[in-house]
Amino acid sequence: MHSIYLDSPDLSLYQHTINGDKNRFKLRLRCYEEDEDRPVFFEIKRRVDNTIHKKRVAVRRQAVEDLLAGYAPPPGSLVHETPAALEALDTFTELVHRLGAVPQSHVCYQREAWVETAGNSVRVTIDRNVLTEPRDTVWFDTSMTDAVAVFGDAVILELKFTARYPTWFNHLVQAFGLRQRSAAKYVDGIERLTESGLLYALS
Repeated sequence: MHSIYLDSPDLSLYQHTINGDKNRFKLRLRCYEEDEDRPVFFEIKRRVDNTIHKKRVAVRRQAVEDLLAGYAPPPGSLVHETPAALEALDTFTELVHRLGAVPQSHVCYQREAWVETAGNSVRVTIDRNVLTEPRDTVWFDTSMTDAVAVFGDAVILELKFTARYPTWFNHLVQAFGLRQRSAAKYVDGIERLTESGLLYALS
């Protein structure tokens, strides 16, 4: 899984997380492989108190740069041209232009996802080998040249649900003695890049 994170030149979205703001969001472009025929997802991941809300729209690769530049989407530029998709695209591009957001980093990792058979309202994801590198262009090459490990050998386990918290999640937490903690791939990645001298935006 590969994501290019966008932020303002002064990293205001990064700073909102560092400051512990309860209402904050991240902007990212996500792809799963290099294949030019596979879409790129424009995603807004918003936190309101302790709840996560995500909006995303699937965009054809040849349209990505024009849409980020603020051009209206020509027919065929979205994989599914529904009212919800157009609304998500409008919100994403409006936030990009309000912030002057540009690519800041490329984050990749290996994800193992378990989804309930009745739908996707309950998911367990396991992320391994989280890496990051500086990225200042909208370039979807999945290779990495200046990769830095974000969490070392740690594995990131996420328990995700909508509506009702599943009882068996509680059993899982108790059985393995799990504790909730932050694992912000973009924010922690920026800190690792700064420590390694690959990024100087925080100096």
